[in-house]
Amino acid sequence: MKRCAKVLVLAFGLWLGVLTGCNGPEKAAAKEEKKTFVFGDTTFNPENEEPDVNPHNTYAGWACIRYGIGETLFRYSDSMGMEPWLAAGYEIADELTWIITLRDDVAFTSGRKMDGEAVKECLEHLIEVHDRARGDLMIDTITADGQTVTIKTQAPKPALLNYLSDPYGCMIDMQAGITADGIAVGTGPYRAVSLVSGEELKLEKNENYWNGEPGFEEIIVRAISDGDTLTMALQSGEIDGAYGLPYASYPLFQNEDYTISGCATSRAFFIHMNFESPVIQEAAVRKALAMGIDKEGFVNTLLDGNGYAAAGPYPANVPFGGDAVKTEGYDPEGARRVLENAGWADSDGDGIREKNGKKLEIRWLTYPSRQELPLLAEAAQAALKDIGIAVSIQCTADHNRLRRDPGAWDVYASAMVTAPTGDPEYFFTTHCLDGSSANNGRYHSDRLEELEKELAETFDTARRGELAVLMQQAILDDNAFIFCSHLKMSMIFRAGVTGLTAHPCDFYEITADLAPVD
Repeated sequence: MKRCAKVLVLAFGLWLGVLTGCNGPEKAAAKEEKKTFVFGDTTFNPENEEPDVNPHNTYAGWACIRYGIGETLFRYSDSMGMEPWLAAGYEIADELTWIITLRDDVAFTSGRKMDGEAVKECLEHLIEVHDRARGDLMIDTITADGQTVTIKTQAPKPALLNYLSDPYGCMIDMQAGITADGIAVGTGPYRAVSLVSGEELKLEKNENYWNGEPGFEEIIVRAISDGDTLTMALQSGEIDGAYGLPYASYPLFQNEDYTISGCATSRAFFIHMNFESPVIQEAAVRKALAMGIDKEGFVNTLLDGNGYAAAGPYPANVPFGGDAVKTEGYDPEGARRVLENAGWADSDGDGIREKNGKKLEIRWLTYPSRQELPLLAEAAQAALKDIGIAVSIQCTADHNRLRRDPGAWDVYASAMVTAPTGDPEYFFTTHCLDGSSANNGRYHSDRLEELEKELAETFDTARRGELAVLMQQAILDDNAFIFCSHLKMSMIFRAGVTGLTAHPCDFYEITADLAPVD
């Protein structure tokens, strides 16, 4: 009932906007004349650690690269292979030394040429202020000579180019500075001109873009966290394209008036176990949780088929993912036996198991901006109750603060692209190791730490894949994480637009190819 009331209020607001001229003919005509593209996104907000477009700030590099502001030295092809972008090529002088040659025809939107010194300044600032980048890159020294940059690492970094292609690696002009509201100057087809965090970003065409003619004079990105509101905005014409629409809304746009661009990605819905929680420390409880969640049901019913049930962190379309690992299957009867054998029994007949006078209750932390995460929580709550586990859900935009408090939750469900660099090391270095910045559950494995030491110094691609399988199996054997699904990510836009194409890495969106149909 509340949902229906909210939709009616939103509908009235849009109708009132039409009457007052917000979306009237004059505005539409002006928008067409200026060639403006308006893009709605549920994920562009502080809740998702994207408060601005400064790639040196948390995960804001995703916004920087997605909205055509910044570009990296190398990028990923459609098959997730590495290819030069702002760089022209590279050479590995020895296991610690990488010599990168830059393109000679690239300038920042400030007008400054992108040369070796500009890249050096950018990378030095990045590793000074960005903990994750500093740990990933392990840069010792950077030297610049004309259009050449030489990077020496503290230890062998076989995946250095992959990490430089992370969104935090967007090249920005440090001499132009970063504004107080988080606007950085990049090399992309558009430059940011104004930003209200969590609300709106305005971009203007880069008239001197090095890689083609941008198709729009102006881009407006609107942060719309509510899926219903985003759906209505696209239907009404208030926006021209959208990212993050609820899957339940897709049928509304499966007609000749809209285009849907989607592809399989490594973005996963997965659950972190909190190893400082007494109930989660019990191996039988973790195993029962893994056996008690119906992944196929979640994908088929709640994702409406727009995903794939997951085994581990990586999907089946990468050589080290999918069936390469073994995980607990959905087996509620088996989960009941696991709990019974561990001494958890429903002695008072209320449907929830107890042991030593304590109820088997799980505090489930998640957040609303990924539209299906609350649905996953509700589905898991129902399924786990059936095996005798009570689940209390806290779905909040404040999850980033709470996940850092080990006393606030037992399991934390989130979404992330597990292989955005096309290399298996990324997920482990960010989530699973003693030094990982997002090891939310304080997980530790001697075996995993040992395998990572080898992976970190292994240049052979086949061996890296083998190590990745062993590392996945280590965390799955511990039930340290439960991987529920990988997503098919899509963007939906009106038929009068072309060039908005989904990519497997999930962070190339607005490019110079985006243009109105002639």
